[in-house]
Parts: sequence; C-alpha cells; structure tokens
Amino acid sequence: MKGSFRESFYIVRIYQKSEKIRMNTILEKFERTAEAFPDEIAVEDDRCRFSWKKLKDKAQRAGSALAAADCRRKPVVLMVEKSCAALALLYGVLYSGGFYVFVDTAQPDERIQKILRKLDAGVVVAEADQKERIRAMGYDGIIFEAEKVLHGKADREELEKIRNEAKAEDILYAVFTSGSTGEPKGIAVSHDAAAKFIGHFVETFHINREDIIGNQAPFDFDVSVKDIFSSCVTGARLVLVPRTYFAMPRQLIDYLCEKKVTTLIWAVSALCMISQFGGFDYRVPVRLKKVMFSGEIMPLTQLKIWQDALPLTQFVNLYGPSEITCNCTYYIVPGHFSGNSLPIGSAFQGRRVFLLDENQEEVKSANMSGEICVSGESLAEGYYHDPEKTGQAFLVRNGERVYRTGDIGFFGNDGLLNFVGRRDFQIKHMGHRIELGEVESAMEQIEGVDRACCIFDHARSLVYGFYQGEAGTGQVRRELKQKLPSYMIPNKLKKVDAFTLSAHGKIDRSALKRAAGL
Repeated sequence: MKGSFRESFYIVRIYQKSEKIRMNTILEKFERTAEAFPDEIAVEDDRCRFSWKKLKDKAQRAGSALAAADCRRKPVVLMVEKSCAALALLYGVLYSGGFYVFVDTAQPDERIQKILRKLDAGVVVAEADQKERIRAMGYDGIIFEAEKVLHGKADREELEKIRNEAKAEDILYAVFTSGSTGEPKGIAVSHDAAAKFIGHFVETFHINREDIIGNQAPFDFDVSVKDIFSSCVTGARLVLVPRTYFAMPRQLIDYLCEKKVTTLIWAVSALCMISQFGGFDYRVPVRLKKVMFSGEIMPLTQLKIWQDALPLTQFVNLYGPSEITCNCTYYIVPGHFSGNSLPIGSAFQGRRVFLLDENQEEVKSANMSGEICVSGESLAEGYYHDPEKTGQAFLVRNGERVYRTGDIGFFGNDGLLNFVGRRDFQIKHMGHRIELGEVESAMEQIEGVDRACCIFDHARSLVYGFYQGEAGTGQVRRELKQKLPSYMIPNKLKKVDAFTLSAHGKIDRSALKRAAGL
C-alpha cells in the first residue's frame, strides 16, 4: 500500500540533506527511491511497465555498457523514442558518469549533425534501424544499440566507483534550443541545479508517491525534467502518454482515465487540444488534482473550459526558460479568475526574479516594464561548448550570476509578475512600440476566438493576426477596435482551422510566416 504525503516528503527531505553524506546528485535520489519502493510501478507506457527495481536493474545494465566507453562527464546522445526503455537508458547514462542528451529522430539530418558536432559526442545510443542513418551523417563515434545495452551484464563494482566520484556540479542533461544564427544551442544543467529545483517544486505542489504523473513532453524538451525527476524524488508513478494520442482527444482522455492520472505538467497547446475539440463533452478525467501549464500564454477561454470541467482541480501557470532549469515563477490560479491575462506569479524558493530597464538598472516601480532576469539557485551552467553565447546571456551583476531571459514583464500593484512578451516580439509599427503578445491577448478575449498568434512582416511593415475559432474576421476587427488603439490592430486577419505546432507543442511561427508568404 502506498504511503502518505508525509512519508514521501520525508524522503525528499532526506535527499536534500544527503549532500552531507554524498554529493547531491539525481542518481543518489533515484537509488534511494528504488530501495524504498522496489516493487511499486515507477513508469509505464502504452506497451509495458517497470517497477523501481526493474528500472534500476536495466539502468545499471545500460550504465555498465556505457561506462566501458568512458562516458564520465561527457555527453551521451540518446536517439530513441520515449518509452520505459528510454527512461532506463537515461538513468543508465547517469550510472556511466555521463550526461544525457535526447535527440528527436524526426528532426532533419542537418540539424542532428549540428547537434552532434556541437556536443563532440563520442557515444550515441540508438535503435538498430537508426545506425546506418547516423553513420551517413558522418558520425564516427561509438554507436550502441539500445536493446543490447539494456540486456548486458551489470558491473556494480565499477558503477559504485563512478558514483563515488560524482560531483553535484556535474552536468545532468543538455537540451537544445534554436539559435538566432541557425546553430542550435545546448543548455547544460547540473545535478545540483535540477535537484534543488525539483525539491522546491514537489514541496510547493505537494507531489508525493500517491500521484500518477501523465507525461506529455518529449524527453528532448525540458518540461519532461519535472515529470521524470518529480517521480524520481517522491516515488510517484510516471505514465508516458504516446505522442500520437495528442491528435485524438477521445483516446487521450480515455488513456488518462484508464491510467488514473492525477497530475499534468503540460504545454499550453496540449491542454488546448482537449478543450478546443470538445474533449470534456465526451469524458472528464475526474482523478486530475493538479494541472500545470507553461511554454505559452494560456488563453483564458480555454482555461475556463478546464476549470468548469474540473472545479476541484488546482491549476498553475508556470513560467521560465530552459536556462534557469525549468521554471522560476508560478501562479496558482483562483477558482474564478476575472482578470484579462494570467500573472506568471511569484518566484520559487531559492530564486530572485527582477526586471532590468534599457540602462541595465533594476526596475523598482509597479507597472513599469523591464526585461525579466533571474538569479539564485538552479541557473544552467551555460551553453555547452559555446562560451561566447553563454557570456552574452549569463552575466555577473553585483556579485551574483544572472540570466537575462529576453522576456518583458512588469510587477503589478499586488507584487505578482506579469508577462508582456518576448523582447524580440516587440516591434516598431507606425511609430509605436508594440508587444505582439498584447495584441494576441486582446484577440483571445474575443468570444469565438480560441487561440491567436501574431507575426510581423518587417519589409512591408504589416502585422498579421492569425486565430483559431468560430468568430469571423469582421467581428474580430470590430471588437479589437474596442480594445486596442488603431496602430495595434493587425493589418491582416486570417482564421485557421488549426495551428501547426512545433515538436515541443508550441505554435510554429515559421509555418505562419510561410503561410503569409514571408
């Protein structure tokens, strides 16, 4: 029988204090959980399930094979589909002393080549049918077949030796994001950064071993870090939702109900897919107790549908780029939110979130905008093998290390942080500075508009407003005139059947630019 929140929280506290005994690594937390709950289900997908004991066994087998290739403090690329086996490989990388980097095999070869070059990775773990493709990219390092390393022999003496040499500051993982020059940037995060954030995260939202976490995010996206390691430190069950289900709302909801999922930490677009297409008219996953969302602004019309369907569920707006380890602020949404846009809230414990103006001075006044900056615990180590870009984004100010997010925000009179938009989404139009995020927010307040996204044609100085919903373009334009000054109203409005989403579940702005002929 599963224990109480108090029991799970006690385990988390032991983990946080264990630094005095061993280094504060995620692997230590994993081992303590596996020892505490060996026969409980650790992870399941639509095909299989692993207990904590089985997950640890497979991870040690994989770790032993990888250790023979000398992976310590080096990247190990995992080119495998999200599954129970993929999670075992992740922990196997940690046993080997390396850090994991998931690469989606659906990406073009050219981008994968760039990632492999940036990492200078000596080891790749892939499915057997990917080996020839990887070699054709010019990769000449070691390629392990996933299935084989999971069934090798565990060398526990060697693994113990590697573990005893681990350090809290060792890199845990790297995730790649797009770079402005076309070169992907690998954001490297340490064990210590992730461990501290996850400790605060599970404490803040009372995640415990009674929870069943429904994972939406692919493993190459840092939202998955919250799913994976919240499970790791508490013993909560991790349920991997197949990617294909996000195109089938009914099947998705059936899966959540069948698996008795209690907790979702999803991208906004994934949640909206259920609410926009009438998923709750079919069935309501009544066991959901916590629904957290991030990545984009949550349309209030969609949030209301969720809250109406699940009135006793806690909804949380999370904010933060990958460079600060998942999230730096959160806002617990009240049952009947009446504002025009959701705040992104207050800082997690261990963080300081503040604003800088154009002169790099801290903004002290309420309702004054500035660039959102973060200092304190859990900042990423920087961009792997890219000191120049690291130096541009991470700076030392008044003796503390600071990450500049590139996002614009302001603190309201209530002290809560509000998101305005991206610094690079701020445009100059008709002589005025405009935040495209503000225009999108105004569009989404119109009845019949489910979601909105704006892009700017710099060459012709035109703002395009795309939206999904039943409202006609005439209605949208009329109502925008009641909400915005004329220079902020999109020059062209276009209704779309559905937005194309990126692999990480965000609206694909490049697809919209192509649709606009840009």
